[in-house]
Formats: sequence, structure tokens, C-alpha cells
Amino acid sequence: MKPPSCLMAVLILGATPFILRGEDITAVNQRFEAVDERLKNLEEAVRVRDIQIQKLESERKRVNTYTPNLGFKVADTEKGDLNIKIFSYIRYLNQTGLDETFTDSFGTTSQIQQRQDIQFNKANIFFTGWFLDPKFRYMTYVWTSNTSQGLGAQVVVAGNLNYNFNKHLTFGGGTDSLPGVRSTEGNFPFWLGVDNRLIADEFFRPSYTFGVWAKGTVVDKLNYAVMLGNNLSQLGIDAGQMDNDLNTWSGALTWMPSTGEFGKRGGFGDFEEHKTVATRLGLHFSRSDENKQSQPADTNSFDNVQVRLSDGNSIFKKDLFGSGIQVEDATYHMSSFDAGVKYQGFSLEGETYWRWVDHFRGSGTAGLSYLNDTGFQIQASAMLKPQTLQAYVSHSKVYGEYGDPWDARVGINWFPWKVEGTRWNFEYIQLQKSPVGGLSLPYPVGGDGPIFYSNFQVSF
Repeated sequence: MKPPSCLMAVLILGATPFILRGEDITAVNQRFEAVDERLKNLEEAVRVRDIQIQKLESERKRVNTYTPNLGFKVADTEKGDLNIKIFSYIRYLNQTGLDETFTDSFGTTSQIQQRQDIQFNKANIFFTGWFLDPKFRYMTYVWTSNTSQGLGAQVVVAGNLNYNFNKHLTFGGGTDSLPGVRSTEGNFPFWLGVDNRLIADEFFRPSYTFGVWAKGTVVDKLNYAVMLGNNLSQLGIDAGQMDNDLNTWSGALTWMPSTGEFGKRGGFGDFEEHKTVATRLGLHFSRSDENKQSQPADTNSFDNVQVRLSDGNSIFKKDLFGSGIQVEDATYHMSSFDAGVKYQGFSLEGETYWRWVDHFRGSGTAGLSYLNDTGFQIQASAMLKPQTLQAYVSHSKVYGEYGDPWDARVGINWFPWKVEGTRWNFEYIQLQKSPVGGLSLPYPVGGDGPIFYSNFQVSF
């Protein structure tokens, strides 16, 4: 029997609220789910934002950093980084105690300029870092010698590129110093004096040129470096003045048997105050065919390294060896051996040199055989106050066929901020007929007598 129509209507009307209530619950749940999804999205967005903030803060900290003697990091990205470093110093120089004239071994007398001046001697800006691959390194720089205003090499813009394959091999090319003596191994400016060498080291050493090189570790504590370059010194020389033989090369082996290191970049002195005895032995050799055109004509040119006699004369000087004799080409060979020890702020280092020059070519040179010169230098230092005050003494001498010049020095370094690269230096030099010199150096060719100079250096 069918229920009455009125009963059906009542049942339907009574059930409607329950049906609607179920629909409302579903909608509410859907809204809750949508809100929950939005909250999750917001939480993820906040998490991503926090990660980005942390990354930016980390990059900011990495960029706004300073590393002593490496400089300021101004860029740090996934594709590379960039550091800027500055080296500079102010020098007061007093040469008024030198003899006014100098007479060489051939009896020729020259006037000596007795300088007394204050110079902003050098301002060098270095840009270093890596690009695309942390093993691919670059360095470019602007290098000035303000005492050489107007001369060809007063401003040098150069650099080099290197790729580090592993600890056994770094291959590079560009501008670098031939590793023919201890001071050209890459330890500048960590010397006892400021930006100048003892006269024996300056007399024998090769200099900076363009070329390619390889360096690395042979075995533990034994390192090597070898370079093929254009000539002994390319400063002030254009490509048209060089020969096309490409036969200048230089090499070094350095052994540090006790600690495997010898201070920051192998520099001189013991600023670090080694707690364990640090030792080193070094062997170097260089050879180059040099010609008159590849030697700077101006003897005051910046960092000018000519093949000289031990009385200071360039072997390429016209009529030097007699009327009508002109050396156009010669072959330079030079070897050196050094040894050193550092311990608790004290250092003692020495180096010996042997140079021979032969194969003279040019008009009237048939009677010239060869030049044979030897020499040495020795340097000792002590940290009188840790990282603050350092005293040093040094001496060098050249035993040559045209004279036996020497120099002796005593100096003080004050490090006011206890940073090795920034110091105030005071040095006294006693010269005996210097065979080397130049405007950028505190001593002139032929200088004989006392020199005092002081430098305030910054390197950061």
C-alpha cells in the first residue's frame, strides 16, 4: 500500500536539512583543504626566501672580505671571483754621502748624481682570481715606477694565466720572473729590504719577461719551476727589438727537508716565528742568447737588467773593449745555489752565484773569449718583538774580471699593525763601486760610499 502523499512530503521536508548539512560539511572540508594547501605553499615560499637570503648574506660576507696580502674580494660568483690588491710605498732617499765621481776599470770617469728626494716610488694594482673553473687562475696588474717618469717602462700593464692540473703541474703563460735566483721565485715583496736586492743578486739575476712555464711538486718537500721566455728582461723592449730564436730558459729546484715550507711564499726573514726549524736548499740555472737590441738602451730604465761587467759597464757599449769593437750578441749562463734556516724569529740565508758569458759576436770580437764572474750574498734577521719589530744585516760581493764590488747593510722593519705587508723600513747601505743601479733603486751604477733611505710600505 502506498504511503499517503502528505506523509511522503513530510519525510522529504524532514530529510532536507540533513542532506544540506552533509553538503555544507563537504564544502567546508574542501575550503579547509584549500587553505591548508595555500599555507603549505606559503611555508615553501618562506623557506625558499630564507634560503635565498642566507645565500645572499653568505655571498655578501664572501665578497666583503679581506685576506692579508691577497687583498679585497669584490666579486664571488659561480663563474669566478675577483680580488684587488695594492702594493705601494713612499721612499726618502739620501745619497749625498756618495763619491761625486766614479772611474771604471778602463780609466773612464763618470759623474755620480747624488740624489736626495722623497718619492711615491711605486703604485701597483693587482687583479686576481679564477674564471669558469677554480683551477683556471688569472692575474693582471698595472705596475708603475714613478722615479722613471717619461721612460719606456715607467708604466707596465701585464699579467698571466695559469691552470692547475694537480699538485705536480701548474702550466701558465704571460709575464713572470725567470726563476734563476732565490729572489725571482715569486717571494716579492716578502724581503728584508723594500723593493731592492743586494748588489750581487741584482748583478747576476735574470728578470721579467713574457713566456710560458710549468711548476709543481716533484715529490713531498721537493718543488720545481721551469720557464721558457723571450729574453732576460723585456721591460722597455718591444717585440721588434728581440731576436726570433726563443732560447731563454730558466729553472729551479727547491727542497725544504724539515717542514716542507719556508714561510709565506718562501720569503726572507722569519716573521711567522717558526716553532720547528725550517730549512731550504735551492738550485737554479738560466741561459739566454742576448743581443744589443734586446737590452734597454737607457741604463736608468725601470728594473733594467743588462749583461754588465763587474765595473758596471754594459758589454754592448760601443768601443768598450777597444776601438772598433762592438759586441752585438752574446750568450749568458748563470747558476746559483742557496741555503737557509728559520727558527723562532731568527733567519740565516746565503746564496752563491756563478755567471759566464761567451759566444761574443760583432765587429772586432774575434779576440774576446769569455767572462767569468762569481759572487755571494748572506742575510741574517731577528724578530726583536714578535710581529712588530725586526732587525737585519746583509752583505754581498761580486768577484769579477773588472772589479770586486760589494755592499753591506743594516736595517730595521717596524710593523705597526702586526701585518707583514705593511711596515716602516729604515736601512743604511755601505757601497763599494756598485756595478748595478737605476732610478728605481736606492743605489746608482758606480756608487761608492754611504746611503740612507727609509720606506713606508703597504701591501694589501
